[in-house]
Amino acid sequence: MYKYDPIDQQLINERVAQYRDQTRRFLAGELSDDEFRPLRLQNGLYIQRHAPMLRIAVPYGLLSSKQLRKLADIATRYDRGYGHFSTRQNMQLNWPKLEDTPEILAELATVEMHAIQTSGNCIRNITTDQFAGIAPDEIIDPRAIAEIMRQWSTFHPEFALLPRKFKIAVSGTEQDRAIVQAHDIGLEFYLDAHGQMAIKVWVGGGLGRTPILGTVIREHLEWQHVLSYCEAIIRVYNVHGRRDNIYKARIKILVKALGIDEFKRQVEAEWAHLKDGPLTITQAELDRVAHYFEPMPYQTLPAHDASFDAALASNPAFAAWVKRCVHAHRVPGYRAVTLSLKPHGKAPGDITSEQMHVVADLADAYSFGELRSSHEQNLILADVRLSDLFAVWEKARAAGLATPNIGLLTDIICCPGGDFCSLANAKSIPIAEAIQRQFDNLDYLYDIGELELNISGCMNACGHHHVGHIGILGVDKDGSEWYQVTIGGKQGKDASIGTVIGPSFSAEEMPGVVQRLIEVYVRERQDEERFIDTVRRIGIAPFKAHVYAEQEVVS
Repeated sequence: MYKYDPIDQQLINERVAQYRDQTRRFLAGELSDDEFRPLRLQNGLYIQRHAPMLRIAVPYGLLSSKQLRKLADIATRYDRGYGHFSTRQNMQLNWPKLEDTPEILAELATVEMHAIQTSGNCIRNITTDQFAGIAPDEIIDPRAIAEIMRQWSTFHPEFALLPRKFKIAVSGTEQDRAIVQAHDIGLEFYLDAHGQMAIKVWVGGGLGRTPILGTVIREHLEWQHVLSYCEAIIRVYNVHGRRDNIYKARIKILVKALGIDEFKRQVEAEWAHLKDGPLTITQAELDRVAHYFEPMPYQTLPAHDASFDAALASNPAFAAWVKRCVHAHRVPGYRAVTLSLKPHGKAPGDITSEQMHVVADLADAYSFGELRSSHEQNLILADVRLSDLFAVWEKARAAGLATPNIGLLTDIICCPGGDFCSLANAKSIPIAEAIQRQFDNLDYLYDIGELELNISGCMNACGHHHVGHIGILGVDKDGSEWYQVTIGGKQGKDASIGTVIGPSFSAEEMPGVVQRLIEVYVRERQDEERFIDTVRRIGIAPFKAHVYAEQEVVS
């Protein structure tokens, strides 16, 4: 993973000192709330419903064991002994004291971490596939370009006050696990006809109040020009993006208003001034950064391991975990492991300080001291030997990190919702916990098969409900919390936005609503068809009819 050089470290240290003085002046009454707000947002600090929330950057989801231990220690000392991984692969602390936040940032700086640009109207944390570098379906590892883009976008003076927040995702695999189409800019890496790395550029995607999938603005972009082309896109947005209406300020609204052809014309005109200039990435620079992402010191191992095969055959619980939580690796004899942060009845994405230390120990012992966070709010050990999988499972299970539900209905994506967020219309976590309890039978979950259920507490869609096979959105109805349900959403290269099935439901009804949706699927599915495939084949009408017919009977 990328290591700070003296310039990186100096920038972070100076930002900590600057923020420390800003916080001191605010607490002394020398800065007003309005004056302090943009300063704290630039450093990842929100004021939530009950306490401040600090969002810590995890660039492209990559962490070292040392960094995770530091996060654990910070959560113990300055918070309530746990953290929350978000859909943007970052970690959030929900209970820090305002006066402690400069100390937290100083602690983070000692392990090459920060909270810069995790909030505010700027370029946010760049995200990617949690299996980057090790996925069998990977065409190009995009992490070196992602790091170069991180450096370019950090403290970019022109883009410090955009019309609205700006999100970029990169992917270099046959399957898109980074949801590039749902981002302001999505970069899809591939090899062109000449065997050279090239990029398909998507623009104008986003969820929130107006969910829109992005449009391809350029089919073939030479990798050397990715910074200048992205800069051209953001310049056009910065000039024309609306600042009079927060709900219409995202680039997706501008692209839709202008039309992709006119938007592209303006971008190309702007790019003409930037192309082949100082933003051009040289091969030497790419090689320098790519050095930090070279393959791990893998051993030459057989493709099969006798001890693993024996454990798989004799231990059904281990076999169930392997089926759901262990993933193929491009190097023979190795596997990737997803550690589930979705135990039934717990808030999805939460992890205690004790669990963080366990994961750090597992990374050191079995995965070269590195781990990844995922869009799905889980943690990944990327490089585990086949012969070590049983030991990893035993230790993970003892720490509550081995629920075999990855990719299943209870592997729920969920924002903090009304329990914490001041923007939320309704609570998300209790709904997730109730659904997990409703589907606590693992045999039933396995029979249902792959199903993505996403929950957001408001239209900002931090839980990405629009692209869930089943999406749940918290809404306010006359001061009460209700929930709107969509089906048919999907991430990936065949991404789609879900369709609302009808009027909203009370919190108490939600587990039953999901149950009835599953009943229709089980009744109507063909062969090995997934839930999303059944929805696409038969439409929403049968699901809607069953859900609301049952609701009328209950009423």
